[in-house]
Formats: sequence, C-alpha cells, structure tokens
Amino acid sequence: MDPLIGALVGAPLLGAGILLVGGRRLDRTGHWIGCLWAAVSFVIGVVLFADLLSRSPAQRTLTSHLFTWVPVAGFQADVGFQLDQLSMTFVLLITGVGTLIHIYSVGYMEHDENRRKFFGYLNLFLAAMLLLVLADNYLLLYVGWEGVGLASYLLIGFWQHKPSAATAAKKAFLVNRVGDMGLSIAIMVMFTTFGSFAFRPVFAHVGDVSQGRLTTIGLLLLLAACGKSAQVPLQSWLGDAMEGPTPVSALIHAATMVTAGVYLVVRSGAIFNAAPTAQLAVCVVGAVTLVFGAIVGCAKDDIKKALAGSTMSQIGYMMLAAGLGPIGYVFAIMHLVTHGFFKAGLFLGAGSVMHGMNDEVDMRRFGALRTYMPVTFVTFGLGYLAIIGFPGLSGYWSKDKIIEAAFAKGGTEGWTLGAVALVGAGITAFYMTRVMLMTFFGDKRWQPDAEGHEPHPHESPKIMTIPMSILAFGSVFAGGLFSINSAFLKWLQPVTGHSDGHSPVATWEITVATLVVLILGVGLAWQSYGRQAVPAVAPRGSLLTRAARRDLLQDDFNHVVLVRGGEHLTRSLVYLDHTVVDGAVNGTAAGVGGLSGRLRRLQNGFVRSYAVSMLGGTAVLVAATLLMRGV
Repeated sequence: MDPLIGALVGAPLLGAGILLVGGRRLDRTGHWIGCLWAAVSFVIGVVLFADLLSRSPAQRTLTSHLFTWVPVAGFQADVGFQLDQLSMTFVLLITGVGTLIHIYSVGYMEHDENRRKFFGYLNLFLAAMLLLVLADNYLLLYVGWEGVGLASYLLIGFWQHKPSAATAAKKAFLVNRVGDMGLSIAIMVMFTTFGSFAFRPVFAHVGDVSQGRLTTIGLLLLLAACGKSAQVPLQSWLGDAMEGPTPVSALIHAATMVTAGVYLVVRSGAIFNAAPTAQLAVCVVGAVTLVFGAIVGCAKDDIKKALAGSTMSQIGYMMLAAGLGPIGYVFAIMHLVTHGFFKAGLFLGAGSVMHGMNDEVDMRRFGALRTYMPVTFVTFGLGYLAIIGFPGLSGYWSKDKIIEAAFAKGGTEGWTLGAVALVGAGITAFYMTRVMLMTFFGDKRWQPDAEGHEPHPHESPKIMTIPMSILAFGSVFAGGLFSINSAFLKWLQPVTGHSDGHSPVATWEITVATLVVLILGVGLAWQSYGRQAVPAVAPRGSLLTRAARRDLLQDDFNHVVLVRGGEHLTRSLVYLDHTVVDGAVNGTAAGVGGLSGRLRRLQNGFVRSYAVSMLGGTAVLVAATLLMRGV
C-alpha cells in the first residue's frame, strides 16, 4: 500500500503537468484529462480507506518514505508521507468533492478558451492540498502549504483580463504571505527546540519543553492558520477571491484551502494541549471570526460574497472547536467534512444561478427562480437547511456538537464561547434565509445587463446538476451517518484523542436553545425579505449595515494602518536616512575635505615659507623648554 500513498499526490500532479505542458493540442480533451486524474486520486483514496478499515485502530497509521530531501550534517529533511485517520478523512474530502467540482467545471467553463489551463490549475491545487495533509513533517507540509497558495493565486486571477480579478489574486497572495511567515518561523523554532520538524519526534518531546517556547510555536502556527483559513485578522482576502470562476470558489471554500488552517491546528494538537495560552487564542480567533463573517454575510447582495462571509463564519466554528482541545478536535473535523458537502453544493448552486442569469450575481436582480431552476432550487435548498442546522441534516449534527463542546469547557470561558456560538447560529439562519428568499422566492426582479440582454433563466445541464445532487445528498445524510454509534468519534479518536467535558447545561437544553435562535433567525429574515418586496436598489441601512457592506471596514483599516502607515513609516525612515545617516556621513566627508583643503595651502612649494615654518617651530620648542625648566 505504500506506493499508493505517493500516487494520491502523484496522480493530480501528473495531470497538472500534462495539461500545462501539453499545449493547445490538448484543448479539446484537456478538461476530461483533468477529471480523470482527479477521479484516479479519489479511487486510490477509497482503496486506502478500505485498507485502513480492515486494520485494528492501533494499526491504522501507514508511512511511506520516498527519499531523503536535504541530507546535511545535523539537519536531515525527508520526503515521506503519513496516512492515518485524520489525513485519510481529508484525502476523501479533497479528492471526492474535488472530483465533483472538476466534473461541474466541464459544463461551467464550456465556452472558456483557456479551459485546459484551468483544469491544469485545478489538478495542481488538489496535488498541493494532498501533499499538505499527507506530509509526515512540517517542512514538507510547508511545501504543500506554499503550493496551495500558488494554485489559489493562479485560480483566483484566472480571468486576469479583469483588473478586479488580478487585484484579488495579488491580495490573496500577499495576505497569505503574512500567515506563511508564521509557519516558516514556527518550523525554525521547532528545529532549534526539538532538533527535528517531523511530527513524531516533535510531539513525543513536547513535555520536555518550557511552556513559553510551546506558546510561541502555537501562536506562530495560529498566525499561519489565520492566513489560509481567512480568520481575523487575516480574513480580508476571502471576499475578493470571489473574482475567480465559481468552481474555484467552491474548491477553495469547501474542500481545500480554507480547511488547511483547521488541519494544521488539529494535527498540532499535542503542542496546543501543552500551551493553554495558545489554545485559548485559537478559541478567541474562532469566536470573533464566526460572528464577524456572519455579520458580513447579512449585508452582502452579491450571492457569492454572502456565501464567502458564511465560509468565514463556519471556519470560525471549526477553529473554536479546535481551540477547545480534546473536547472539540473531533467535532471541528466533523463540521469541516459536513461543511465540505453543503458549502460546495451552495457555491455550485450559486454558479448554476449565474449560469442561467447571464453571470448576474446581485440577488436584488433575482427572485422567483425556483420555478425556472427546480433542480438548483432543491439542491441549494438542502444545502441551506444543512448549514442553518435544520434538525436531522448534516449541519445539525456537527454544529450543535461544537456548541455543546463550548459549554462543556466550563467556567466563564465556556459560557462565553458557548453563548457566542449560539448567537452565531441565529445569525447564520438569518443571512442564509435571506439568500434563499432573495434568490428563489418573491417576484422576479430581472433586468437587462450592461449590453441590454434580457436574462432567460434556465436549468443548468446535467453535467452541472448531477454533482450538485450528489453534494445535496451528502448535505442531508453525512452528519447523521457520522453520528450513528459515534462512528466518526471512534474513527478519529486514536489520532486526535477525545475527552468529554462536564457541561453546566444539559444537552437537550442546548438543542432547544439552538432551535429557538434558528427559528428567530429564519423568522426575522422572512419578516424582512419574505413578507415585503425586495427593493431593486439597496436602502441606505443602519451604520452597522453600511459597515458590513464594506466588510466591517477591514480594508479601510488595512489601508489606514498598513498601507498609509507603511507609507508614513517609509517616508520617516527615508528622512532619517537622508538627514541623520547621510548627514553624518556627508558631514564627516565635507569636514575632512575642508580641513585637508586648508592644510594643503601650507604646502605651497616656496622655500622661504618652509624656513619661516621651521623657525617658528624652533621658537615654540625653545620657549616650551625654558618654561619647563622654570626660567
């Protein structure tokens, strides 16, 4: 089975190489080649999953050493893979959902002249993400981490002829570089602390290291996770990433990039368990982000950006759960998997709506689409019910567990985190009901586009609706299947560990409270967007609404503090350099030059001048001698 582990990464990587090097000759078949290699990786993943299931829980960790990457005295880096229950979960999610997105993209990108290149980038994205989750050491993980950043840059800016897309790609790349610095420095600190950056020796010697050093490593890893998973304060790139083709949004937001940060924290659980301060910081970041993203999602009229705010919020739930430690690791990953189904389905549904509406994204120009796009309506609706936590659907089983785990932390922290998670559930119900009502219900509000073309809504072809239907099936049943006999908990527990906290609130009370806030959120949205006509032009709104439309002023803050602040700092440093540093250097040079010029005048070449100088010098010496003798 060892060669198959490498083949998981090799299959999509080979596909990317073929598509990107093969040239125009593959334009007619390139999209199917991309789908084929993604599907091959998924099939390999299923085979390996079956092999793991046949083993006892203690024997479900497979390793594969390919070669020694950097053989240096005192420093050795290997290219090796580790397949266990945690990485296997990610492999199935990445390849399964990724393959469905590839198939959907065949129809969505049908008329794009660069479709072959697009599928090459998709394959590269899968390969990089698989390398990230299969690496057996942090340095190789970092290679996959950077590969994901590169692939996301290429995909977000795929339509680079649009200035907004090129700017969004650059923004995503730069913001992620800030987080990437955290991971790179964390790896350096690990090596100086443990003498290694491989998972096993690092985790095995955590107990031998001071808590201060572990806190430093944990906070640096959190910084990296904030960048990839779009958590506060490195969340500003996520909304702009919607400039890429919709399948890219589904891939980034559901199965790959934004889940990388959650994986990093859970995989590094041994470090965070021994560093309570860093662990609490993870909880705080998750709690703040889940509310931040939810508020932003409430004010967006662009359907993709509303879903982007939702992604930010849902990843916040996962980070909150990951920060709870052994109580929440399993539930963080469980919500990550269920989110992979319903969020991918929601984004593909949004793409289907755009496909039938001349690429229109403004929900104020939708309405009444349920009768024109019945399959999209049903699949999107099931994803909507799953994400708000409707009883029995996937989100109900995973999100409610996170809320329970937050309360189970106990003390003031537990009550605070649980209350925030509960409020977030209500806001989620509001903004997702708003999306549903503005898109599929009410009166039709279609308007001609900039070129005067009237939209003619129609259902998408089967090559797009079939992947949407499969994802809708997962949105309905995945969470329930995971919860039967605690199947998912038993699957992951050997890797992540698990401990049941003593919640001050009964489980049934939390369930009732969650349902109450869900009903309140849905009811408020119905009151605002269901019973009343949706205006074609957004009203001015409250101060909070206007701020949420501008992403709670995150870009304004970055511009004032970082951009302008950086400009002022640079100007101050330039002034300091010119006036102090250059002034000292230039002043010294001028002083030496002036002094040498004056001394040069004494060397005029006249003998009489030299004789007078000698006479004067002699007189001075005689006078000094007489004075010293007291004459």
